[in-house]
Amino acid sequence: MVIKVMPVYGTRPEGIKMAPIVKALQASPNFDVHLVVTGQHREMLAQVNETFGIRPHDDLDIFAHGQGIEAVTTRTLERLTPLLKTEKPDIVIAQGDTTSAFAAGLAAFYQQIPVVHVEAGLRTPSIWSPFPEEGNRRLLTRISSLHLAPTSGSRDNLIAEGVDPDTIAVTGNTVIDAFLEVAQSQQSFESAELQGVGEDGRRIVLVTSHRRESWGDPMRRTASALRRLAQQEPDVQFVLPLHANPLVRDIFRPALEDLENVLLTEPLGYTDFSRLTAMSTLVVTDSGGVQEEAPSLGKPVLVLREDTERPEAVTAGTALLIGTDEELIVSKVTELLHNPENYSTMANAVNPYGDGKAAARTVAALEQFFDIGQRLPDFQA
Repeated sequence: MVIKVMPVYGTRPEGIKMAPIVKALQASPNFDVHLVVTGQHREMLAQVNETFGIRPHDDLDIFAHGQGIEAVTTRTLERLTPLLKTEKPDIVIAQGDTTSAFAAGLAAFYQQIPVVHVEAGLRTPSIWSPFPEEGNRRLLTRISSLHLAPTSGSRDNLIAEGVDPDTIAVTGNTVIDAFLEVAQSQQSFESAELQGVGEDGRRIVLVTSHRRESWGDPMRRTASALRRLAQQEPDVQFVLPLHANPLVRDIFRPALEDLENVLLTEPLGYTDFSRLTAMSTLVVTDSGGVQEEAPSLGKPVLVLREDTERPEAVTAGTALLIGTDEELIVSKVTELLHNPENYSTMANAVNPYGDGKAAARTVAALEQFFDIGQRLPDFQA
């Protein structure tokens, strides 16, 4: 019995987290993989797929300049539905919390095709934060048949909401599978902008900020804090890959581009970003994925958010929520740069997100779902 599986994803973070699963499924004789991308992060996603040697079968091409999340939903529904009818997959795999992931799950649900939710069970206290991601993942839970929770905490969230425990497998997060594969490879930077970074011996602080809730004043406070830090710490190299969104660039460029020890780059390919993370002393970010990746290399993470759906790293001590208060950003970065004891405490905390075997657990969970195999033991941090 060969199971036809249709993974659907479209953003760079989704591509990174789905790549180990796609490769593991393609390597199994039990599965026929028909890969669909939605196309909203075309260039960045293409870089990820190329890194992992993955070629999509179909591209929904849903991207349109200035479109809202309602357009992402309707375009995904309209363009994926004919493929579902033609290809007739046995199951659809959606990852995470994007609007296109929810819409892909909804399209499959409308065709009465089971949905697998990868990275299921992440929760914040409010459905409005982060928006729309928290709503997307809660809605996707309700229409999924198999829930692949990255941690025991995520599993507990699902059970508390009434999800059948037999439909949940704790896999660890596939981002760790992907990140370890790439970060541990010995490669030079592909981006010309990064040539020479780290060669002068200066410590590196890697910064990313792009999320919707960070737009406007929160991001301006972050930019102001970074300017103060760069002026205060001339022997530290701050590297900030800029998101393509003009709302992000129009804040960070004027605030930071004149500083010698601040490097503003174009969006980095996954290989370059992974290597840069490995070289960094610490990471300051509002990204969910980076909160998971950096601890696997012993990098403390300061999270530019008021709350997080990934509390395990905060509990473990490898990440700290600092929000976007200018004074707090300055004080916490300064503390980690100059207090070896506090730095060591965060750097040596255990990564609660995975052990690099999440893809294998995912394949085994799918085999059990179709009664052609048995699950592997759940991941335990």
